[in-house]
Order: sequence, then structure tokens, then C-alpha cells
Amino acid sequence: MIAAIREFLQKRHEINTQARRILRYIGPGILVTVGFIDPGNWATNLAAGAGYGYVLLWMVTLATVMLIILQHNAAHLGIATGLCLAEAASVYLRPWLSRTVLLSAVAAAVATAMAEILGGAIALNMLFHIPLKAAAAITAGVCGWLLWSNSYQKLEKMIIGFVSLIGLSFLYELSLVSIDWPQAAAGWVTPAIPPGSIAVVMGVLGAVVMPHNLFLHSEVIQSRQWNLEDDRTIKRQLRYEFLDTLLSMGIGWAINSAMILVAAAVFFANQVQVSELQQAEELLRPLLGQDAALMFAVALLFAGLASTTTAGMAGGSIFAGIFKEPYDIKDKHSWVGVALTYGLGLAVLLFIDDTFQGLIYSQVALSIQLPWTIFLQIYLTSSPKVMGKYANSRLQKAALLLIGLTVTVLNLLLLAELAS
Repeated sequence: MIAAIREFLQKRHEINTQARRILRYIGPGILVTVGFIDPGNWATNLAAGAGYGYVLLWMVTLATVMLIILQHNAAHLGIATGLCLAEAASVYLRPWLSRTVLLSAVAAAVATAMAEILGGAIALNMLFHIPLKAAAAITAGVCGWLLWSNSYQKLEKMIIGFVSLIGLSFLYELSLVSIDWPQAAAGWVTPAIPPGSIAVVMGVLGAVVMPHNLFLHSEVIQSRQWNLEDDRTIKRQLRYEFLDTLLSMGIGWAINSAMILVAAAVFFANQVQVSELQQAEELLRPLLGQDAALMFAVALLFAGLASTTTAGMAGGSIFAGIFKEPYDIKDKHSWVGVALTYGLGLAVLLFIDDTFQGLIYSQVALSIQLPWTIFLQIYLTSSPKVMGKYANSRLQKAALLLIGLTVTVLNLLLLAELAS
């Protein structure tokens, strides 16, 4: 009897130790997840669901699979080398080439920040009737303060809380609507591009697979400096990081899918076209009630604040990487990068009249820059000179190249549609 109790206690201790070890590695993936449940995603997902019902759900599935592979590979770089993607580009590429690619990535971070700030501003306008431009300045200011005054660890905990609240909000929205689950199940796995939908398809892709997130993941993961320890630690970190990425991207897939499901069940089913986020909130009120509209606005606010924070961090990381430096908000190059990201994002907002279309096309801009970042990442992570024995295998390289080519082909389709 005593031996059985000891054995039970020993097993429980081992399970607790394993759980604590796993929790130690959870966090970086959640920071990345925020980037693809941001206000730009809200706009593209509402446009997809309201315009095409359940038909474009497959793009969320495809984009999430791509994202898991790409994000794990970006984190792989940070763990194995101790360099983020921007630093590695500056160290291992010719200056003219690295700066060209990294400046285009800074521009992508600005487009991202513009969408995130705008989403937060729209939510403040919905909730407190603050004028949009003033609300945008408040959003950027609050997020800049959060970055300046908090460590990675504190930001991770804060953003995990934000993501949890966003997820609960959409669970509540789903509980209020009637979903055609057989159609939804088919939509998740059946590729289809209805006439005139390529811009929305590319918007969904750009809203899920975001270039700034690849830079951000490699930065956040390398900041822990596990690469300075032994090979055993690095291999364990690679294993647990994949679990973190898989869990985090799965949460993002579920929330993005929920957005399209709600839009399909509420707007497409009633033949209501959605042209702006404020309109979506107003239309939810008579269709689902005041509480649903309030939850929509509150979730949008959390999404705007969380994603604006990570977009600023990514912009600072990329800009610092141009100077071969890691992200450090107290360092000049990092905070200048954050200031440029927010400042230029706010400046772009001054020239946008149609906020909903602005959100969608910001995501299209991200998808156009994305191949540059993907092929940069493939080159660096496949190079033994950069990665040593942790360089991509042939299978990993083939999978990454397939993703890069798929994104490039979809971009060509988008340009062909815009030209016509």
C-alpha cells in the first residue's frame, strides 16, 4: 500500500514537472497569434463571410497550415543562431540586398500598424464615441507606453489574457447564431475561388500569414538565448516551441473561422453586405441583440490594442536588425523603429476615407510583401553557414519552397484581377 502511494506521488511529481517545463516554453506563439486575429483579419473575414458565406473558410485552413510551418521555421532560426530574421539578413546578406528586403518589411509593419491602430480606434469610437483620429492617437500612445514600460514576460501574460477574452467573445457570438455545419465543414477543406473574390482571398492570406510576424517570432524566441546552452537544451526548445506554435496557431485558426462563421450566419444568410466594421456592429444589434454588439466592440478593442503592441515590437525589431542589433526598447534603433512604425501608420490613416477597404487593402499589401520575407527566410534557414547542423532538411526546404511558390502564384492572380 505504501509502495503504491509512493509510486502515485512520484508519477504525479513527474507529470507536474513536465507540465511546468512545457509552460516555461509557452508564450512566444501567443504573441504571434495576436497578429492574425487583428482588426485587419476582422475586416477580411467579415468580407469573406458576408460576401461568400462558408465558401472561403478553406483559405483560413490553408493559411494556418502555411503559418505553422513558416513560424516554426522562423523560431528555428532564432533558437539555433541567437539571431532574429532581420539580424541574420544583415549579417549574412550583402548590405544593398538586406536593406532592400528589410525596408520593405518595415513598410509591411507600417501597413500592419495602420490596420491595428485603426481597428483599436474604431472600437473606441463604437464604445465611447471618441472621434476616429483622436482614438487612433490614443491607441498608438497606449501601445507605445505598454512597450516602453513592460518586459517580454509581462507582455506575454497580458496578451494571453487579451487573446482569451477575444476567443470567449466569439464563442458567445457563435452561441447566438445558427451555423450550417455541413456547409462549414465542406468550406474548410474544399478550395474554391468565386468570381471577383481573389482580392478577399489574398486579404485572408495576408491577414493570417503576415511578414512582420515571421520577424517577430524569431526575435521573441531568440531573446531567451537558449542557443547559448548545450545541444540538448536547443533540441528540447525546438520540440516545445513546435507545441507552442501548434497550440497558438490552432487558437488563431478557431477565432478566424468563428469570424467567418458568424458573418456567414448573420450577414450572408440575410443578404446584408458589410462595408465597414462600425456597420457590422450596428447590424448585429437588431439581429442578435445589444449584448452581441457590445461584445463585438469590446473584442475588437482588445484585438486592436494587442496587435498594435506586437506590430510596434516587430517594426522595432526589423529596424534594429538593419543595424545588426536585437530588439531592446531602451535602445535608440529599436525605439526609433517603433516610433516610425506607429508614426507612419498614423500618417497613412489621414489619407484613408473608406476605413473598411483600407483595412482589407492593408492585408493585400502584406500578402504582396510576403514572398520576399518567405524566400529570405528559406535562404537563411537552409544555409549550413547560418544554421550549422540545424539547417533545413530537403523535405523542410521543399515544403517551404512550395509555400513560397503558392503565395507568389496567388499574388500573380491578384495582380491579373486588379489589371482587368
